[in-house]
Amino acid sequence: MSDSPGQVAEQRSAVLLSTAEIEQLIPHRWPFLLVDRIVEEDRVRGYIRGEKAVTASEWYFGGHFPGLPVMPGVMQVEALAQTMAVYVARQEGFGDRIGLFAGIDDVRFKRVVQPGDRLSLEITMEKLGRRMGKGRATASVDGEVACEGLLSFIIPPADALR
Repeated sequence: MSDSPGQVAEQRSAVLLSTAEIEQLIPHRWPFLLVDRIVEEDRVRGYIRGEKAVTASEWYFGGHFPGLPVMPGVMQVEALAQTMAVYVARQEGFGDRIGLFAGIDDVRFKRVVQPGDRLSLEITMEKLGRRMGKGRATASVDGEVACEGLLSFIIPPADALR
């Protein structure tokens, strides 16, 4: 059954940031850009939700695992970190700065993610300072948690990455 024009318009209006707009905020590019779109943001709550359509053509499925494609847990964590990076980049004073992992804590994997899944990537910031931040991260498929944990980052001085 196809979507009615009203449903399609509703789906389109839910996209806050497209892939092209995400690329204007963070340096990641194909094949390592793991957030397709941002669909929800609440700056009062420090919350953002992105999505990743997991396709059979993802570069890592050829070897992880042949005959049983499973999205690696580290890629799920990276997708969450990129979603957090989009949130941070949209805050005043952060647009031209890049964060690096400082910690990946209490991460648990609870569901296999496979081709055809739409991964929902949710971040709720717990702290955001000028040089560091951390947020609670949850990746899920159809409301079922696939991965969750606490992600921390630092923002090094501008000359540290040259």
